[in-house]
Amino acid sequence: MIVHTSHGLLINLPRITGRLGNVGSNLFVRVSAVSKSCRCHSHSPFSNRRRPSSLSTARFMGSLSAFKELLDYPIARRDDSVVDNYHGVKIPDPYRWLEDPDAAEVKEFVEKQVKLTESVLEKCEVKDKLRDEITKLFDHPRYDVPFKRGSKYFYFHNTGLQAQNVLYVQDSLEGEAEVLLDPNSLSEDGTVSLSTLSVSEDAKYLAYGLSSSGSDWVTIKVMRVEDKSAEPDTLSWVKFSGISWTHDSKGFFYSRYPAPKEGENVDAGTETDSNLDHELYYHFLGMDQSEDILCWRDPENPKHSFGGSVTDDGKYLLLDITESCDPVNKLYYCDMSSLPEGLEGFRKKNGPLPFVKLIDSFDAQYQAIANDDTVFTFLTNKDAPKYKLVRVDLKEPSSWIDVIPEAENDVLESAYAVNVNKIIISYLSDVKYVLQIRDLETGSLLHQLPIDIGSVYGISARREDSVAFIGFTSFLTPGIVYQCNIGTEVPDMKIFREISVPGFNRSDYEVTQVFVPSKDGTKVPMFIVGRKNVNLDGSHPCLLYGYGGFNISLTPTFSVSHIVLIRHLGAFFCIANIRGGGEYGEEWHKAGALSKKQNCFDDFISAAEYLISAGYTQYRKLSIEGGSNGGLLIGACINQRPDLFGCALAHVGVMDMLRFHKFTIGHAWTSDYGCSDKEEEFHWLIKYSPLHNVRRPWEEHPDQPLQYPPTMLLTADHDDRVVPLHSLKLLATMQYVLCTSLDNSPQTNPIIGRIECKAGHGAGRPTQKMIDEAADRYGFMAKMLDASWIE
Repeated sequence: MIVHTSHGLLINLPRITGRLGNVGSNLFVRVSAVSKSCRCHSHSPFSNRRRPSSLSTARFMGSLSAFKELLDYPIARRDDSVVDNYHGVKIPDPYRWLEDPDAAEVKEFVEKQVKLTESVLEKCEVKDKLRDEITKLFDHPRYDVPFKRGSKYFYFHNTGLQAQNVLYVQDSLEGEAEVLLDPNSLSEDGTVSLSTLSVSEDAKYLAYGLSSSGSDWVTIKVMRVEDKSAEPDTLSWVKFSGISWTHDSKGFFYSRYPAPKEGENVDAGTETDSNLDHELYYHFLGMDQSEDILCWRDPENPKHSFGGSVTDDGKYLLLDITESCDPVNKLYYCDMSSLPEGLEGFRKKNGPLPFVKLIDSFDAQYQAIANDDTVFTFLTNKDAPKYKLVRVDLKEPSSWIDVIPEAENDVLESAYAVNVNKIIISYLSDVKYVLQIRDLETGSLLHQLPIDIGSVYGISARREDSVAFIGFTSFLTPGIVYQCNIGTEVPDMKIFREISVPGFNRSDYEVTQVFVPSKDGTKVPMFIVGRKNVNLDGSHPCLLYGYGGFNISLTPTFSVSHIVLIRHLGAFFCIANIRGGGEYGEEWHKAGALSKKQNCFDDFISAAEYLISAGYTQYRKLSIEGGSNGGLLIGACINQRPDLFGCALAHVGVMDMLRFHKFTIGHAWTSDYGCSDKEEEFHWLIKYSPLHNVRRPWEEHPDQPLQYPPTMLLTADHDDRVVPLHSLKLLATMQYVLCTSLDNSPQTNPIIGRIECKAGHGAGRPTQKMIDEAADRYGFMAKMLDASWIE
């Protein structure tokens, strides 16, 4: 498969993006938020439950947590002179000063909030037990899907509690595996992580990108595979980039931003400046970065992002151009075999390369799957919101034919060419994966591959190979890597490696999928995971997780933390597949974006109401959680329905919807949100922006003792995707409006922030940091829900 890069917000993907990715859901064996190039899924018995009756909200009162102590919140300075005029509407921004991460006053604010949070966590008795149990359960060997380059195989492995996964290499599947690159040796605290890599076609060289403290900034280095010796190459200021080698192994294409101006002292990852003027370069092995060829830039469109990838035959360079996080791109190509002096000829004039514009508008997504010389097969959503496979000959660029038409109900997730003339196809069917073998030429169905109900988190296949590797997980399956021989008459699929978690017995648990009617009647899928034979009497703690944005699907994935919550707190864990995601294709995505963003919140609230009406939980026992765009979801829902939840956990959320586009890669998210610079879109955003809709519920409903649920906002100092200012400004606003501005405020539930140091948006976080954060947030949740420990 020919993989492109774009700027989305995902974590641990082969395709690096600037998109708002699903983070913080838990200690996943594998992260399940995925782009069209790779996704994940689940398993277990599913049953449709009877639809709940309509629910009156009269019985809901403000959730009063089990935390009895009144908090002494630090007083944050308010600057009432900061007022913005949005199309005639004046909007104050008294905490604008919190946008400067280097200011002493901001650092002091953070220190005081950290102390406040520590004082609360000290009283969360279950926290230490959670940490011990999560650590014990997480200490098991894990393997990723192997991939082949040349005659060698490469794969990631973690013995259990290693901070970062280790890259191994072996000469054959039966050969002895050797450590090729161990990121754990690169820092004492495990905060240097491997964010991207590419092995040259002949398997002589490994180019890899390192990230520090979870930042999106990457430094690319090179090593020889045979003797594991380091090459002198070091490439800086790389971001939202893949690495794609030319087949002569002389160098590779990568993407970067211009270096900061001379004299600017930048702690990469803590700055908030907008990311502009992305560029595509070619690096010659052994040369200084200053001599790299500038292959493409577009100063007239500074917000565009570029990714370069070499086709499997080594002949073409494909240029993928994006302007936002929408699943649309332009696609240009360069026939490298026709360059008179090859790429070397451009070292003197330093590009740009002579690209031919195949697709020159942002009207659909085009992802190359395979090519036979000039004949290309693409995965696209052109006139197909659930995606299809199409073919075009570059010699006749106006003539396109369908190879696999759009399915009526299922979403075509991915396609991988294998065994010369076959393709492995994955569909998403009601948020569960289906795998097929089809004919590459005709698209005809040859075989269904037998997989359980769950998620395919990775497929490793090459067109010249008859064997593919398929990674599978589910809520109750820690992980299976299948080896599938497609060269036989009937595909031979067997378990290559299976991840086993000591002490975990899947037969103790069950998974149910229900379809909940939302406010407008739309059926919203939701997975519910819990112990078998539980009496649905409303007494159980429940954790409801959601995302709802950027065409990202939440599919079933194994989580150590969630199993611990189910086993030791008697909880249910639920995922609501709300609109805005990619679960049902582009129409589902668009139904939760721009002017229709409120649908996301309505869907999530309806899911919460269902869990109460069906007897899974009660509002005092119901916690909600989401990360990134899902953090926005949590912030909006507690503003709109503070009565409905017993606890709220919002990770690295986009909370200031009027200014998000001004920081780092935020301008790319306007495709999902809109932009306050435009009057119509300002009026969409101001209605739900978490920062601008904090209200005192007891004043709006004086006849009811309402207050906000206990809330923890989580962020990190090196999050340069959703910069920390979002969470800091909301934290200051909530504490002021609900607590410090009043004597004897009815808001007795705590409003706190957990601010991680040397961490980012989620990618590359070392194991211990993940365990500590999970113990803190779920320890807080357990205390607030008055959940008792079950041995």
